[in-house]
Amino acid sequence: MKYAVKAWSNGMARAGVLQLGGGCGCPLEIETPSLLLPTRKCLPHFISPDLLPSLPSPDSRLLQFSPLHFLDGISTQTISNLGGLHQMLGLHEYGLVAVPRDSIQCLPASEATNKVGASFETPCGRRLIKPKEYMEMISSMRPDIWVTLADEVPTWVSEKRNNSSVDRTIRWLDECIALRPLGGDIFGSIVGGANLQQRQRCAEEVAKRNLSGYLIGGFGLGESMDERPALLKTVCDNLPEEKPRLVCGLGLPEEVLQGVAAGIDLFDTTYIYHVTIAGFALTFPLDKIGASELIPYSSDIGSDQAKINLRATVYRKDTTPIVQSCSCYTCKNHTKAYINHLLNVHEMLAQTLLEIHNTHHFLGFFRLIREAIKEGEFDRFREKFIHNRREHLAVSAVHA
Repeated sequence: MKYAVKAWSNGMARAGVLQLGGGCGCPLEIETPSLLLPTRKCLPHFISPDLLPSLPSPDSRLLQFSPLHFLDGISTQTISNLGGLHQMLGLHEYGLVAVPRDSIQCLPASEATNKVGASFETPCGRRLIKPKEYMEMISSMRPDIWVTLADEVPTWVSEKRNNSSVDRTIRWLDECIALRPLGGDIFGSIVGGANLQQRQRCAEEVAKRNLSGYLIGGFGLGESMDERPALLKTVCDNLPEEKPRLVCGLGLPEEVLQGVAAGIDLFDTTYIYHVTIAGFALTFPLDKIGASELIPYSSDIGSDQAKINLRATVYRKDTTPIVQSCSCYTCKNHTKAYINHLLNVHEMLAQTLLEIHNTHHFLGFFRLIREAIKEGEFDRFREKFIHNRREHLAVSAVHA
């Protein structure tokens, strides 16, 4: 794996290029900041393999998965015998990123974690995962990038518990490195909760190891948006600039912008899944200054500046695409009325079409972020986007 920063904007925000080779069979070049597509067993939740090529390439070719997804199915030995996940699933042109935590089905259960291993709520129930067992999964699955095991804790734990989570994460990092398989690049996990000193201590220790990149974990577990900038800055200030940084738990467009401003390169988020499963379609304008026009006020429940609720009756006879200028498969072939019908009769095709559009739209958002950084206009882009979002919410409050 190779990574190079190509442009900076307004301090910490940066654009770069991540190059992968090896497991995915052919060289893969991803521009950052970029999105890791959330998956279930290496495939998007509703998009079938034959529809994957319809997504923007190469932006959509980095897939995040949790090795814990496979605990309820095929054995790790069988996966290894088949040649790893790339071979088993035929994903030769995709990069696979293994992250223990999955904010949909494999949530960390910090109250059950101990010095032996990390506890997770999995599809098989609560499981204690030891470093040795985790590395056996990694060895058999052969991802392009894998993240070390971590003890992630919510913000409300005691200082003693937070301190022990950092100690365990560093110890498990060394155990994972000692058991590392041939191939695959290691991202070291950084935790510390909402404590700046613990975040700094963990970042400094992890940065001493010979790693390909870093995962900044422990976000989305109770901290406020106001707390995040200082926490992210503390971590990033103690990491080498030439290596990529991945973050879990930041998903909303505003949170992504917050992460980019702190110097984050890769985002592991379940935002697309949650929006899709609720019947929403992303509609925020995509232009270089971050939404120059407001979407007209809509009374459908849950709609805002970022998305519309396609379950609402207002779309029952709407024969226009979700976004007029969108080039995704869904917008080119189907209407809001059709998706409204599919949602109301509980057809799974509704989620498939929505996930295609939402993924396409969110990847477009990341593309505009990269363009803004290259042009030195990231702060302006961010401020305009957030300003228009707040203005729309103010209008919504008046009509409520």
